Amino acid sequence: MFEIACPTSGDTRAFASKLASLVTPGDVIVLAGPLGAGKTLFVGGLGAGLGLDEPVLSPSFVLVRTYRSGFIPMIHADVYRLGTFNEFDDLGLFDEAADGVLVIEWGDAIESSLPADHLRIDFAVGEDGTRTISLLPLGSWEDRDWEAIL
Repeated sequence: MFEIACPTSGDTRAFASKLASLVTPGDVIVLAGPLGAGKTLFVGGLGAGLGLDEPVLSPSFVLVRTYRSGFIPMIHADVYRLGTFNEFDDLGLFDEAADGVLVIEWGDAIESSLPADHLRIDFAVGEDGTRTISLLPLGSWEDRDWEAIL
């Protein structure tokens, strides 16, 4: 597990942009943390690192947003409002994201439905506003060049 301190929103976006250099098609990234912890901000930075030429918007009310303008497609899902694992499965996100990266906000809620090969990112915010980002690489994520971005 790795931990990164991000004192500002800009630091959060910059780290996420660096993380994009480790992403390969078929990857799954799971985001967990309280409301307002910076999950969507992080995805915006990841999208910038993937070369998206459009802003990343929260998928909270539409469940899924798809971005295809970058180097690889990015599927951004928010499963906060889903009631069952079947609702998640019905979205067919793994198939949709097979040639890109799937980023799931509140993904800890459906962790048992995830492939063993994924990156879990937990967000915490301190009283001074500093975000602590904890990364748990699983499967192929363990073998990536973490030193290059940390």
